[in-house]
Amino acid sequence: MTDSYPRLDRVLANAHRGISELTPYEPGRPIEEAARALGLDAAMEFHKLASNENALGPSPLAVAAVQEIAPRLHLYPDGGGYALLEALSRRLGVSRDHLVLTNGSNEGIELLGHLFLGSGAGLVMADRAFAVYRLVAALFGAEAVTVPMREHTHDLPAMARAVTDRTRLLFIANPNNPTGTRVSQQEVETLLNTVPDHVAVVLDEAYLELLPEDQQPDSLQFVREGRPVIILRTFSKTYGLAGLRIGYAVAPPPLIRLMHKARQPFNVNAAAQAAALAALEDQDFVRQTRSLVADGRASLESAFRHRGLTYVPSVTNFVLVRVGDGRQCFEQLQRRGIIVRPMDGYNMPEWIRVTVGTPQQNTLFLAALEEYLP
Repeated sequence: MTDSYPRLDRVLANAHRGISELTPYEPGRPIEEAARALGLDAAMEFHKLASNENALGPSPLAVAAVQEIAPRLHLYPDGGGYALLEALSRRLGVSRDHLVLTNGSNEGIELLGHLFLGSGAGLVMADRAFAVYRLVAALFGAEAVTVPMREHTHDLPAMARAVTDRTRLLFIANPNNPTGTRVSQQEVETLLNTVPDHVAVVLDEAYLELLPEDQQPDSLQFVREGRPVIILRTFSKTYGLAGLRIGYAVAPPPLIRLMHKARQPFNVNAAAQAAALAALEDQDFVRQTRSLVADGRASLESAFRHRGLTYVPSVTNFVLVRVGDGRQCFEQLQRRGIIVRPMDGYNMPEWIRVTVGTPQQNTLFLAALEEYLP
């Protein structure tokens, strides 16, 4: 049934074309929505392995911090995020002038759209990188130039060649969602030495802390050198705070000042700031998370090899695997209580993406997948 509101026709016709023509982002399906869609009891045990959330839950220190601040939630948060920025400054070795807090790293992407995108401008991205880059370009009426990946990995030389006088931003998700691959420090350095000075390079590092410390590229080096680089990070993955929506950007101070001007007042709530501040000190939890992810990922990939399934070797907390009809597999696994992510939205209709869960969840997923496969 199509809604009809003739008195709104002229108003709707004035809506920004970039928004009117957008295809909304499809997130991992929440457990409650899956139950409703299937007509199942919401109390049925579902295991959500669709959104790359931390299978350990949130940092316990973060939970305690939220409980402590709860009686003060009638007060506005610190709009400048002083305490958290101080802690981040000490941990990262940059000044507070290099930092801005964001409502998840997604807000950082949108702030950059406000600053740099519009009609006549554009961005460059990989064709199988985070879909929100393309959505933000459309939101601001800008062009998103997509460059094919090479072996499921950013092809940085090809991306550099795609830059034109209209390009304002070049996005590199490292590690990349949804492929789970990464590029090296040297490859990024080479790209930075290649792209023209009018282009800002955005390093989306939402999954960086899941890598062992000795495997994490030192992207902060580029910021300290004053290069046109913006790093986006989040507390959603490694620290398990996806429900609170808190992230941050690191960039040279002139870029950070612009982002402060574009952000909304009180863009990061008080509970999120308190939780992130506590989680930042919970390095035992970070180590536990890395261990769980490494062991679980190895288990999944071993099972895929044994079954003869094609998969993309991953460095983070999810794996892409080819299953035939990804959408059908997604629907069938749901009926078995397992929620994964179909990849047709990324032009990979034969694939699903599965988040690394607990050992029990990984076992349940593999058993359900075995039942589905011919």
